Amino acid sequence: MPPTNGASDLIPIWRASRSGGGSLAAPYTTQLQAGLGLVSETKALLDLWLPGMAASQLQEAARKSGRFPTITARRLRNIVTECFGPRYLAAGASPAAHMKLLSKALPTAELMQLMLIFTCRANPILGDFVRKVYWPRYAGGYQEITNDDAHAFVERGIDDGKTSKRWSATTVRRVSAYLTGCCADYGLLEKGLRSTRRILPYRITSPVAGYLAYDLHFAGVGDNALLAHDDWQLFGMSREDVLEELKRLSLKGHVIIQAAGDVVRIGWKHQSMEALCDVLSKG
Repeated sequence: MPPTNGASDLIPIWRASRSGGGSLAAPYTTQLQAGLGLVSETKALLDLWLPGMAASQLQEAARKSGRFPTITARRLRNIVTECFGPRYLAAGASPAAHMKLLSKALPTAELMQLMLIFTCRANPILGDFVRKVYWPRYAGGYQEITNDDAHAFVERGIDDGKTSKRWSATTVRRVSAYLTGCCADYGLLEKGLRSTRRILPYRITSPVAGYLAYDLHFAGVGDNALLAHDDWQLFGMSREDVLEELKRLSLKGHVIIQAAGDVVRIGWKHQSMEALCDVLSKG
């Protein structure tokens, strides 16, 4: 597997995922139109992918595998180059390497949570939608999220200069549907072709929390900054929630927590992401 414990490899991913504007914020794009959650397709591609394999090689391997009989060659190319590649082949393909190992052991529901993280990092518009629309609605006791809610969010983002240029009304409408559809694929909203979707209960699992904590740590995020990182907000977690989750991880031997007031120090028991993934894959 490619090395993953160097900060220079992983920093571009989490930097691109940070919300709130500024020089580190990546612009909103329409890339989700190439594919939403793609849960089953991602699992199949991870099975075919080998360390060192580029997107073009994976595309050819997928075409020859016979595992995508209903997908055209052009559609398969879009899935690999515009979806799988940006999500899992970034940072020296470390996400793909980790997901390939974990996909053999973790249930699909937990893999979907990891997919949410990587998809939001590659598509900041989705991450911001989850943080700024889904979770406030969830916390406010709302039962549903509509495409109109997503539409208002997209238009607000355009007005705030988060896109490189203004989108047409048709593009805004389509991207709005992509956002709710992707949330449904990953289990935050109910599935089905509909413009109004029911909000589903959603909570980070322990293996995913452990993975995310270590991923941020090896990306060079300091212990205190780690607790407030934007990625935790994809799961509706505040700094206090993250600290409690890390305390639970400490009971499982993954970390050592020392907390005194607002200062937190974390002892990291695993020396690499590969070591962590190996432990997680064994339960």
